[in-house]
Amino acid sequence: MNGNVEIRAGRPAPLGATWDGEGVNFAIFSQHATKMTLCLFDEDGTERINLALPERDGHVWHGYLPGLGPGQHYGYRAHGPYRPDEGHRFNPNKLLLDPYARWLTGHPRWSGAVFGYDVTARHGDLTFDTRDSAGHMPRCVVMAADDGFDWQGDRPPGRPMEETILYEAHVKGLTMGHPGIAAPGTYAALASDPILEHIRALGATAIQILPIHAFLNDEHLIEKGLTNYWGYQTIGFFAPEPRYLTPGGGPHELKEMVRRFHAAGIEVILDVVYNHTGEGNHLGPTLSFRGLDNRSYYRLAETPRRYINDSGTGNSLNIEHPMVLRMVMDSLRHWVETYHVDGFRFDLAASLGRTAHGFDRNAAFFQAIRQDPVLARVKLMGEPWDIGPGGYQLGAFPNPWGEHNDRYRDQVRRFWRGDAGMVSKLANRVSGSAIRFDHDGRPSTSSVNFITCHDGFTLIDVVSYARKHNEANGENNADGHDHNASDNCGVEGPTDDPEIRECRNRRRRNMLATLMLSQGTPMLLAGDELGNSQGGNNNAYCQDNPIGWVTWEGHNPDFLAFARQVVQFRRAHPVLRQKRFLHARPRLVDGVPDLYWRKADGPPMTEADWADPERRHLIAEMRMASGTPEYDRLEYAVMAIFNAGGPLTVDLPSPREGWLWYRELDTADPACGSFAVRKPLKVHGESVVALILKKS
Repeated sequence: MNGNVEIRAGRPAPLGATWDGEGVNFAIFSQHATKMTLCLFDEDGTERINLALPERDGHVWHGYLPGLGPGQHYGYRAHGPYRPDEGHRFNPNKLLLDPYARWLTGHPRWSGAVFGYDVTARHGDLTFDTRDSAGHMPRCVVMAADDGFDWQGDRPPGRPMEETILYEAHVKGLTMGHPGIAAPGTYAALASDPILEHIRALGATAIQILPIHAFLNDEHLIEKGLTNYWGYQTIGFFAPEPRYLTPGGGPHELKEMVRRFHAAGIEVILDVVYNHTGEGNHLGPTLSFRGLDNRSYYRLAETPRRYINDSGTGNSLNIEHPMVLRMVMDSLRHWVETYHVDGFRFDLAASLGRTAHGFDRNAAFFQAIRQDPVLARVKLMGEPWDIGPGGYQLGAFPNPWGEHNDRYRDQVRRFWRGDAGMVSKLANRVSGSAIRFDHDGRPSTSSVNFITCHDGFTLIDVVSYARKHNEANGENNADGHDHNASDNCGVEGPTDDPEIRECRNRRRRNMLATLMLSQGTPMLLAGDELGNSQGGNNNAYCQDNPIGWVTWEGHNPDFLAFARQVVQFRRAHPVLRQKRFLHARPRLVDGVPDLYWRKADGPPMTEADWADPERRHLIAEMRMASGTPEYDRLEYAVMAIFNAGGPLTVDLPSPREGWLWYRELDTADPACGSFAVRKPLKVHGESVVALILKKS
């Protein structure tokens, strides 16, 4: 690299490092810096050139270097005041990552040098550290906008939300234990033939992938011999996480992964973290945002030395700042346009709607995303909570958002555990949680229903452990949720007792069947269909090992067959996949209610029945709602019987001539097949039965 480099004024847009075929334009935002230095590196990490960006438009610093091209390594040093008590933490001794970097060479190596203050000093972050951090930092890499990847005419599946069945998975966790995959733990492995065939056979329509934005491994985890396995510590919102590449791999591997999923008819949803970054609290490292402009990128407390911590991880991004909001929007569009992803699941999404006055469903972020022509065509889902004041916002998000429904998870688990007074709660969840979501024109698909997700017990552990067992996390079992609504059926952990094993298997089938018979958008946790256990660990965020990986070998083929059966049952019956909420209203087509809650002997449920704490069964008869254009003439019905009590006899309503009730699903006898029912139906205790009314 020649030291005699001329830097020109360049342009303030686009942000990031942009190659135009003749040179590279660098543009970076900092409202409070006094000077911005661009640092250029050789591929071996040797820092060769430091150039002050010559121009500033508004708060965007920029410069243009002719002759530079893709593959160039770079970073920044930001100059300005180091006054933590005023919220400023500039330290030009620290190499900083470009927030818009499209590729990073790796991860920070922990050392006192990556902190802006002297970590050994008595006064902590009020001190100023003069060590150069460049030798401990990854570098950003200039990337061509078009890398020549052949998408082979790729088209997003574009599946409607009502037809969506989500499958939440971890790139490494799903693939490391599979016996028939090359390069396990990589993007390539995730889109390998065995995984694609498994997901298609299961019937899931979209894979929801835990974070693959570039993230760091927390120092305190490395010190304990652990790692940041889940990935919720983002340091690069535009760069793919490099740890999931094959040796020498690049962006084409992630693109090939998406292309292969699309070719299989499966959508790709990314779990994204825009509520905080991996830089942590006021004692955290200076890697990027903190050193570029701490007061702009983060929400600071009344005493600006500290951070507002609505995420629980040390800091909160300041989405109200227009340039931070711009970064988030640019990042989302980048993943749609460059990598063809089909949607996003937002971690702690309530933080994205926070303003100075609290959560606002009309906050700038929600308005920006609704009007964006690129993002308007993708799926948007999120956790409707954070830990800040008023942070629980289930049902409060605007269209077209889906929301992860933790009430569904908890109340379905409690019903099947046998808790008292759960029938009315289960009815609310089975009918799409209308009490939360049926307003402002929102569809029933707004409720993302799940029994398990990455955060908590797996399905087999829900029925095998009454309490968490997180000792391997090194926090004396103090981390993770204590309220799991789980039950071990009599013995804590693994057992050879055949009665307990059958109890657990049936309860798993019951919960999975309930999920697929409910209005809303169902989400499965990868490995639940295989009986994957984490040994009772309900917070495996740091377990990049067999605890956190899916176990493929030794699974119960009968349970896998049932999982496929119940998913396909949902896909086969549009009554279960309606966008319109069912409210027990007479249909225009025939005057029959679209939803009928019945007692076992036939009459409708009364207020006394709903209030009975000892009632342990719920019977729902569902039809297509009026006004559903393509299905108004479909006259069949689905009856779902959820029985957490003892054996039950159900008097079925008499069908008109030429029609019969057919039992299609029975969790007590999953291999029985379909048959017509012409007399009162005997329902086993602790089971789910689904019947179809159709022409004989």
